[in-house]
Amino acid sequence: MTTSPLPSQVPFFTAQVVPEGASCDAWLEQSLLLSMEQGGIDWPSSCRNGTCRTCIGHLIAGEVRYAIEWPGLSTEELQAGCVLPCVAYPMSDVELERGEPQ
Repeated sequence: MTTSPLPSQVPFFTAQVVPEGASCDAWLEQSLLLSMEQGGIDWPSSCRNGTCRTCIGHLIAGEVRYAIEWPGLSTEELQAGCVLPCVAYPMSDVELERGEPQ
């Protein structure tokens, strides 16, 4: 009998940046920003704690959790798919686009 691994049993997911198509391993216990940097993806950043918003992106697909209770995004921005990769941790494979949603 084969069972699907639970998220806690999966060491990493895949992060893909569109439209470039660049992708990398996105580790469960590591911020998306750090995973992207280690995977050779150049993503803008500054504070690395969710306040400056330099790294803001658009989460097109997938799910993330935040390392902090208030990740520097409004409720409306979260609902629109904005993400701060410096404090966002993957819960599934993700697709990201640079900048805020259009």
